[in-house]
This record gives sequence, structure tokens and C-alpha cells, in this order.
Amino acid sequence: MAIRSRNARLPPEVNRTLYVRNLPFNITSEEMYDIFGKYGAIRQIRQGSAKDTRGTAFVVYEDIYDAKTAVDHLSGFNVANRYLIVLYYNPSKQTKKVSTKDKEDELRAMQEKYGVDGEQHAKPAKKKEDR
Repeated sequence: MAIRSRNARLPPEVNRTLYVRNLPFNITSEEMYDIFGKYGAIRQIRQGSAKDTRGTAFVVYEDIYDAKTAVDHLSGFNVANRYLIVLYYNPSKQTKKVSTKDKEDELRAMQEKYGVDGEQHAKPAKKKEDR
């Protein structure tokens, strides 16, 4: 077994928070702690409970090296005939997907709220020579 060096440089995406997908919907907290606790001390596990977050969880380790070991060993791990997808949490990739129509509706609502018609910036101002 290789000895891990505390001075080894980790890739920039490595962090203590893991994002886990493809979990069985009926997995218990105890089972989560059993699976992920083998790789180090866990600070917190948050399982998704809403319709669009079921089957996902965030696992936060106390130590970044334990999180890396968990990713290395648990990616593709079979739990109740489901293969886990274990990723490092990346907040910039977790932004909510919003359709263009939703963005346009939100923009219109803000224009109405603040009394801006939106057309004032659409056309370039006429130059004196054009008048």
C-alpha cells in the first residue's frame, strides 16, 4: 500500500465536498455513512429529497485527502444495482438550468417593475449629421 504524502499537490478540482448521483432512492443515512465513512471522517451528508434531487447527495469530509480517496474508490461502485457517480462539488457547474423563455419573462418583469421599456438601448442614437 502506498504511503500518501501530505505535501503532494492535488488537482485544483479536488475539494472536501463530493456530489454523488445515481443513488438508490431508498438508501438510508446509515447506509450512506457506512459506504462513505470507510474513507475518512465525515462532517455532513445531505441527501436530496425533492423530486428533482432524489438519488443525489452531498458528502462533506473533514479532510480533503479522504475525499480524494473516496472519489477514487467509489466512482462506479455498485449499490443496489446502481453504479454511483461520485464527483467533486463544483459550484459553478451547479447553476440552475433556465430556459431562454424564463429569462425573457424575468427580464420583462424587471423592466415593468423599474419602468424601463428595454427599447431605449436597442437603437443607436442618431448623430447630428443624420437629422
